[in-house]
Amino acid sequence: MDIFTLAIWIGTLIFLGFSITKDKVKTKQALKMALGMGKGMVVSILSIIFAIGLILTLIPPTKVAAFLGTQSVLLATIGGALLGTITLVPAFIAFPLVGTLIHAGVSVVPTVAFLTTLTMVGVVTFPLERKAFGVKFTTIRNGLSFLFAIVIALVMGVMI
Repeated sequence: MDIFTLAIWIGTLIFLGFSITKDKVKTKQALKMALGMGKGMVVSILSIIFAIGLILTLIPPTKVAAFLGTQSVLLATIGGALLGTITLVPAFIAFPLVGTLIHAGVSVVPTVAFLTTLTMVGVVTFPLERKAFGVKFTTIRNGLSFLFAIVIALVMGVMI
């Protein structure tokens, strides 16, 4: 467990203890509500985990490198961004994957577009996010994230 995660856990437990000392009944009520919300999201979370496994099986890194490495930079950037949008990979897998793509000869711009959409845009998580935040917010957030991912990729291409 990293220090950030440990700090979050410790902070949560401190605030939970403070809440219990302040009002035990409200804290118990809030914990019951949170448990109920968690139960309602279990199916969505499990389906996302299943989708991640399926996507990683169907689209291995070698295929991504082959696809992005044979296109023009513009097409590869758009393709990388779209591929990252429909793929959901945790960050600890995404960064080594991007390193693999760059070592395979893929340009920096499409690789950055792939990485930023991979971590910022969520087509796979859309149903869960829609349930939590609503369709309008989720659509706007994903759309702006996609546009900013392209901008970030272009800026990185100029900088590197």
